[in-house]
Amino acid sequence: MNDTFISSFNKLASEIHTVACSKGWWDEERNNGELIALIHSEALEALRHGNPPDDKIPEFTGVEAELADVIIRCMDMAQPRGWRLEEAIVTKNEMNKTRAYKHGNKEF
Repeated sequence: MNDTFISSFNKLASEIHTVACSKGWWDEERNNGELIALIHSEALEALRHGNPPDDKIPEFTGVEAELADVIIRCMDMAQPRGWRLEEAIVTKNEMNKTRAYKHGNKEF
């Protein structure tokens, strides 16, 4: 299953990056700080406005659409840098299974 996920993830990440390039988002090198700030702010605005249906894909709530954008932006950021996000997701999930309850009683 992990191999299927990794292969599918890589294929989608490549497609996502190709689309972003074709829409002009990579005409110049993207700054890591700017990209991370965009990822960070995606879902917050939808929640601040009561999570109504998304204005572009109304069959989904604003938070659903914006969290999809978070994943898309992460994939688009990682793909041209050669970052192995897909493998890190699989490995991190396996590591998380071994963690203590609330990671040792952290508040958040």
